[in-house]
Amino acid sequence: MTPMLERRIKIVVVLAMLSTSLTSVRAQTAPTLKFTAPSGWIEEKTSSAMRVAQYKLPKADGDSQDASLVVYFFGQGQGGGAEANIERWIGQMKQPDGSNSKEKAREENLTVNGLKVTAVAVSGTYTAEMAPGSATFHNDPNYRLRAAVIETPKGSYYLKLVGPEKTIAKWDKSVNEFVGSLRFE
Repeated sequence: MTPMLERRIKIVVVLAMLSTSLTSVRAQTAPTLKFTAPSGWIEEKTSSAMRVAQYKLPKADGDSQDASLVVYFFGQGQGGGAEANIERWIGQMKQPDGSNSKEKAREENLTVNGLKVTAVAVSGTYTAEMAPGSATFHNDPNYRLRAAVIETPKGSYYLKLVGPEKTIAKWDKSVNEFVGSLRFE
């Protein structure tokens, strides 16, 4: 091998190493959804790769269960649009009197730190599947669901909070603070 060819090979190797290092640094510093969990929430280990964060909100006096708040990210262009998700979430709540949950739901459009947030809140009997495709369903009366689609340049994130109505009411202010802390950096 000639000295000139050996020098060129070394240059190519060094350039390849620099490129790999820069890619790694970019991946580590890529913007993502950030937030601050309020005091009193209990962070849980996420149960799937699609879950960015998972919290238990301890039950209110008299309630038998804690509430659960999960932040999901399925990837850019994945997970569906705001309207479809809002409709699906509303459909997971049934009204004791048989009326339409859509009429009882409260929808809200917000801008939080430059991010478009489409939110919904609805009370009733929670009837979502226990796990996707399981064919077993919750049947939890006196529950409340709060959920939101958070649009970012990376793609949409999805927030879903569900639990006994009194427990959700206990944590309402801190949930609002959590939503107010959302930022993309």
